[in-house]
Amino acid sequence: MSILVSSRTKLLVQGITGGEGSFHTRQMLEYGTRVVAGVTPGKGGEKFEGKVPVFDTVADAVRETGADTSVIFVPAPFAADAIMEAADSGLGLVVCITEGIPTLDMLQVVRYLENRETTLVGPNCPGVITPGQCKIGIMPGFIHTPGRVGVVSRSGTLTYEAVWQLSERGIGQSTCMGIGGDPVVGTTHLDALRMFNEDPDTGAVLMIGEIGGTAEEKAAEFVREKMDKPVVAFIAGRTAPPGRRMGHAGAIISGGVGTAQSKIEALRDCGVSVAESPAEIGQAVAAVL
Repeated sequence: MSILVSSRTKLLVQGITGGEGSFHTRQMLEYGTRVVAGVTPGKGGEKFEGKVPVFDTVADAVRETGADTSVIFVPAPFAADAIMEAADSGLGLVVCITEGIPTLDMLQVVRYLENRETTLVGPNCPGVITPGQCKIGIMPGFIHTPGRVGVVSRSGTLTYEAVWQLSERGIGQSTCMGIGGDPVVGTTHLDALRMFNEDPDTGAVLMIGEIGGTAEEKAAEFVREKMDKPVVAFIAGRTAPPGRRMGHAGAIISGGVGTAQSKIEALRDCGVSVAESPAEIGQAVAAVL
């Protein structure tokens, strides 16, 4: 069984009747994901597309359908409450797609989850997919192929580019997760590497990082000390000027910490193969395989 999501995952969609939630729920259903419930307060009793029951609360949805995973398309002002509601209902995995959640809200969420069994992926992420089994999020499913390379990335679009390169080379993926580019996220590169290292369906890992923070450096230390599978990396933002935020809220160099070069050096010092440009990601993975 692949990590996080599989064909057995029972998904509920928080914000299923909103524009983005409705669109991507249809895409997930078409991919074959088992969407067993939706949640939109005030819409309880309705059915999405005539087949997915909609509930007023996550607790009601879990009790009636046995859902074990949630994906959140709730607007930013209410997304933190949606995450905590999902955790309170005992869900093992929560994937938050929502962009623009205030950092203070996320600090409260992370503290709230500390003593709970819920794993949070995101926010501001494309989601998680185990190719051929389950797609949770907004990624294009058709570019993914089943295989043994795990992918973890802070950037959604770079994930798509990398996956396309892998699939074009006949290199399939075990599970791909976009962890989001905000300053505070539920799952880090380090967390993902731990999961992939323990996953029997994963034989190698592609890690895509970017400037800002120290997450990639911490992951590099784990690779050196604990990882027993090959890791390939790419770090975006080599040309970003210090003090300038590039794209993601967490992609900012501060006080000389978090530069692309410092991350690349840390990764290489720990035995990670680092691609020089986005165009070389697939080639770099093929080389270690």
